[in-house]
Amino acid sequence: MSQRKSNCVSADYPPAALLRLEQVLTLVPVSKSSWWLGVKTGRFPRSFKLGRRTTVWRAADIYKLIDGLGQPDAHGDDPR
Repeated sequence: MSQRKSNCVSADYPPAALLRLEQVLTLVPVSKSSWWLGVKTGRFPRSFKLGRRTTVWRAADIYKLIDGLGQPDAHGDDPR
C-alpha cells in the first residue's frame, strides 16, 4: 500500500522554508486575486520565482505579515 503525501499545511514551517501559493493561502485566508493584488501593491510580501511556473514566498515573511495584521499602519490608521 502506498502512502500519499498529505496536502495539509502546518504553521510549523521553519522560517527558512519556501511556501507555494496554496500553502500561503491556508495561513492568510484571502482569495488568490486578493493575494496577488496585495503582492503587487506591496501590502503582502514579494514572491520569488524558482522556475517558469514555480513561485514561492519565505515562511519568515509570511509569519511577519501575520504578526503585523491588525496593528495600526505606519500612519497610525486603524486597518479596520
